[in-house]
Amino acid sequence: MIGILLVNLGTPDSPNTPDVRKYLREFLMDKRVVDIPFIARWLLVNGIIAPFRAPKSAKIYKEVWLPEGSPLKVYGFAIEKELQNSLGEKDYFVKLGMRYQNPSIEIALKEMQSRQIDKIVVVPLFPQYASATTGSVHDKVMEIIMRWQIIPEITFIKSFFDFPPFIDAFAQIGKTYLQKDNYDHIIFSYHGLPERQIRKGDNTKTCLTFAKQNPQKAGEANCCATIHAGNRGCYRAQCFATTRLLADALGLKEEDYTVCFQSRLGNDPWIKPYTEDLIKELVKKGKKRVLAFSPAFVADCLETTIEIGEEYKEVFEELGGEHWQLVPSLNDNPIWVEALQKLILHYANELPKMELEIKSN
Repeated sequence: MIGILLVNLGTPDSPNTPDVRKYLREFLMDKRVVDIPFIARWLLVNGIIAPFRAPKSAKIYKEVWLPEGSPLKVYGFAIEKELQNSLGEKDYFVKLGMRYQNPSIEIALKEMQSRQIDKIVVVPLFPQYASATTGSVHDKVMEIIMRWQIIPEITFIKSFFDFPPFIDAFAQIGKTYLQKDNYDHIIFSYHGLPERQIRKGDNTKTCLTFAKQNPQKAGEANCCATIHAGNRGCYRAQCFATTRLLADALGLKEEDYTVCFQSRLGNDPWIKPYTEDLIKELVKKGKKRVLAFSPAFVADCLETTIEIGEEYKEVFEELGGEHWQLVPSLNDNPIWVEALQKLILHYANELPKMELEIKSN
């Protein structure tokens, strides 16, 4: 039997301040998320961020909280159930785990251990690889399983930023909005990362070399204009690659869209261009109607529903924009369940590559 471990970032147990504070402490104390020395990280998280940010975050969580609970849990459990039904119970056992809080990765793995699973496919639900997300999931899984007496075969899915069924699923949802309305510009907004984390992962020195050779263009899209062996593990390059594939599937021209990055924290520079800066530029250029995608997330959450769907919309309209529309994420859409099933079967070596073609165009 093959165990399928679906992992998303995590969520508080409730939108109340104590639970939000508990979640923030676990999340931000992860050395892959806040990559500074332990003592400095502990003081920052426990002395400043968790005490002061938790009450504000709790109010926002209450805005996105569904009647059944946290969106990430609701959609996650729905996907778990649908995948189990489609894959069948004879050969597969599907479990959802959260990197932080509940349901935990450890509990999910214990259930698999009790069923004597022969192989585990770990599926971090992050299309683009980043050390702070996928890397942290892999780290936690290895930390737990290394204590087992009998270790099964394990396959870690690193990313699926260019997996054709994933691209097709997002494109199909996006097309429904493009077909029923007209937009002056399309943005693809991804979660941001500190620039230092990109540099740390640049083992081939691709970005560093480009910056030295092109000092006036450093930080622009140019070093991510193509995906190749040198930058294939780079989060920023993967975001641009996802965008190019989506744009092609949607029939967009290069001048029709822009890639940007959101959710900055602290004073250190994060990867650019920033979404809020792009909004100002679009209004100055007379762009009145904008359609926004968020292909870094497979389920709607604070960063999509609130940050992009409400906060950026408010900024856009205050500056003179007329219509701002967020494209919903994949959530529990049947086309996403089908795409995820193909991803799993592909990594379980049960689906030929010839079946993986992007349909939308």
